[in-house]
Amino acid sequence: MTLQNRRQFLATGAGLVIGFALPMKGRAQSGAAAVMTKDGVGAATFAPNAFVRIAPDNTVTVMIKHIEFGQGPFTGLATLVAEELDASWDQMRAESAPANDDLYKNLFFGLQGTGGSTAMANSYTQMRQAGAAARAMLVAAAAETWGVPAAEITVADGVILHGDSGQSASFGEMAEAAAQQQVPVEPALKNPSEFKLIGTDRPKLDTAAKSNGTAIFTMDVYRDGMQTVVVKHPDVIGATVISFDDTEALKVKGVEAVRQIPQGIAVYATSTGAALKGRSLLTVEWDMSKAETRSSDQIYAEFSKAATRDGGIVVEETGDSGTAIKGAETLHEAEFHFPYLAHAPMEPLDAVLELKDGKVEMWMGAQFPGIDRGAVAKTLDVSGEDVTLNVMLAGGSFGRRAQTIPQIGLEIAAIAKAAGGDGAWKLVWTREDDLTGGFYRPLTVHKLRAGLDGDGNIVGWENTVANQSIMLDTFMDQGNSGGKDPTSYEGSTNMPYDLPAKRVNWVRMQNPMSVLWWRSVGHTHTAYATEVFLDELLEKARKDPVQGRLDLLSSEAGRHRAVLERVAEMAGWDGEKVKGDRAYGVAVVESFNTYVAQIAEVSNVDGLPRVHKVWVAVDCGVAVNPNVIRAQVEGAIGYGLGTALFNELTLLDGGEVAQKNFDTYRMLRIHEMPEVEVAILKSLADPTGIGEPGTPPIAPAVANAWRALTGQAVRRLPFTAAGA
Repeated sequence: MTLQNRRQFLATGAGLVIGFALPMKGRAQSGAAAVMTKDGVGAATFAPNAFVRIAPDNTVTVMIKHIEFGQGPFTGLATLVAEELDASWDQMRAESAPANDDLYKNLFFGLQGTGGSTAMANSYTQMRQAGAAARAMLVAAAAETWGVPAAEITVADGVILHGDSGQSASFGEMAEAAAQQQVPVEPALKNPSEFKLIGTDRPKLDTAAKSNGTAIFTMDVYRDGMQTVVVKHPDVIGATVISFDDTEALKVKGVEAVRQIPQGIAVYATSTGAALKGRSLLTVEWDMSKAETRSSDQIYAEFSKAATRDGGIVVEETGDSGTAIKGAETLHEAEFHFPYLAHAPMEPLDAVLELKDGKVEMWMGAQFPGIDRGAVAKTLDVSGEDVTLNVMLAGGSFGRRAQTIPQIGLEIAAIAKAAGGDGAWKLVWTREDDLTGGFYRPLTVHKLRAGLDGDGNIVGWENTVANQSIMLDTFMDQGNSGGKDPTSYEGSTNMPYDLPAKRVNWVRMQNPMSVLWWRSVGHTHTAYATEVFLDELLEKARKDPVQGRLDLLSSEAGRHRAVLERVAEMAGWDGEKVKGDRAYGVAVVESFNTYVAQIAEVSNVDGLPRVHKVWVAVDCGVAVNPNVIRAQVEGAIGYGLGTALFNELTLLDGGEVAQKNFDTYRMLRIHEMPEVEVAILKSLADPTGIGEPGTPPIAPAVANAWRALTGQAVRRLPFTAAGA
C-alpha cells in the first residue's frame, strides 16, 4: 500500500459523490466521471467508496472509514465535513464505509483500521478537505448556473445564496450541476475562528437508531438458507483437537452438520438454540501438549523472577540510576501485579458470510476489515476483489475486534470452507466463548525502585516490566522494531517528570496465551505502576501529591501542567488528602497524545473503595464535539474503575479460565458509578485521541486516595484480589 493522494469523482443526475484518500498534508488529484445507479451509488467499482455523498433529497451522507461501536466517529467525522461544507446539521447522515484499505486507510496505519484513539486525529484534515471540496464544487455550479461570480456566493446552513440577485438553492437542487465541476486541487479550509459546528455539542447521529431498534448490527443480518454456527473451542488456550464424537449432537432437532475446523468443532444448525444444544453434547479429546496449563499464580511467579534489573532489554536510560540509587539516603521498592483482562464488550463476536458462485459477501464489526477480508480470500481461495466486507455497527470493542490475527475472519471462512459449497452462515460467539477463548490484556509484572536524597528529591528511578508482546511476530511488526514492542511498556518511558537518572527495562515473556491491546493498551498498567509509585515517593518525602508533581514536571510538560493545575482547581485541592471519611487521590497521564488529570474522592465501604466523585481535566486538542468527549471520558472512567475494583481472568491449575460470564467477571453497577465532572481545556492543536485516555488515570487516582485513607498500598489489581 502507498499513501498516494487520491480523489475520485463521480457525476450524474443522481447526486454528487466525492471520495478522498489523502495524507494529512496531501493534495488532491482530479478524478474521472463514472456512471451512477438510480439510488445514487456509483456503478463503477469505487462508487460506494466516497466520503461525501449529496443526494437530490438534500441529505449529505458521510462514509465513515472507522468502525462505530459507541465511541462517536459517525458524529465526529460528519461534523468535520459539515463544518467545511456549511451544511445544516439536520441534513447530515453517516454510514460505515466498506472494507477498502486503499481508499479508506487510516493515515497513521497505512491500512483501514480503528484503534489507538486515532480516528479523529488521522481524519481531521482529510475530512475537512472532503467537505471543503464539496462546498467549492457546489459554489462553482451555482456561479455557472446563475451567471454570477463565485466570490459573490455564500453558503450557510445548507443553503447556497447569491445575495445581490436573491437566487438560492439547496445542496440537493445543485447536486447534479455540481457533479460536473472539477474537483478543486487544494480546497481552502476555514480558520478555526470561523468554526460554527466544530467545538459545539451536536447530538450523535446514531443515537436515535440505536434507541428505537432500527440500527442494524451483525446479529440482525439474515440471508436466505443461512445456518447458525457455534464452535466448540478448547477450554485451555493452545489445546487442539485429537478426536471428537458428534453422535448425540446430531440427534438434536435443527442440528444439520458437525465439522472439524482448525479452531475447533463447528456445529451447523437452523437456529442458535439448536447449535448451542448440539455443541453441549459434543465429546472432544484435546491435545494439551502446546497448551498453557499453568495457573495464574505460577505465571506471576515466573514473570516476577524474570523481572530483574538486568533482565530483558533497556528501552530507556538517562544518567547512572544504579549509582544514584546506591548512594541515596532512602530506598523505596515496589512490585506490581496486573492480571489478564478480557475486553467483555456488550456484543460478543459474530459474523455473517455468504458464498455464491465464487463471490463472497460478509457482514461483521471489524476494526481491521482489510485483514479479515484478506484472510477470508486466502482461506476460500478466491481473489480479494471477490470478497466484499460490510463493516457493521458493533456493541463495544475496547480493542477486542482489532486482532493481530484475523480471528473471526479466519473462523467464519473455515466454517464456509468446511461446508463444502455455496451457502450462508452466521457465526455466533457467546459471552463464555469470549471470556474463555479470547485475546486478553497481557498479565504484567512491574518492579520499581527509586532513591531519595536527604531533602526528599528523587535521585534515581528504575522500572522493569515483564509481559508478553502484543505486536511482535504479527502483521503490526514491520521488522524495524529491534525486538522492542512499545505497547508493552509505553507510559513507563517518556515520563513528563524531570528525573536525573532513570532506567527502564522490558523483559519479553512468551507463552501460549493470546494477548491483545485493551483500552489504553500499555498505559493500563504503566500509569498505575508509575503514578502510584511516584505518589508513594512523594508521601515518603512529605510532599503534597499535586504540588510535588508540579515541581517535578519538566519544562516541556506544559500540557501536563495545565491539566493538573486545572483539575486541582476544580476539586478545590488544598493539600488535605483525608477529610473525615473521604480521601482524595490524584494522577496525571498522557496517552495517545492526550493529557488527562484526575482527582478521585473515595470512602471505605465494606473494605473496598467507593468512589463518589471524579474531577477530570482533559486536553485533547481541538474539541470537535465536547458532548462526545465528555461521554468518552465518563465511559472510560466507568470501564477503568470497574476493572480496577473487580476484574481479572484467573487461570486455574490446568490452565482453564475461572471467569466465564458477568456473574464472575463483574462489571461496575450503575449505583457504583461516581459523579464525573469534566473540564475540556481550550486548544488550537489538532485533535488527538479520546476513546482511551480517560481510562489510565482512574485506577492510580483511586489507589492513591485509598492508601491515604487506609494506609494500604495496593500492589496487585484488582482491589478485590489485593484484599482491599
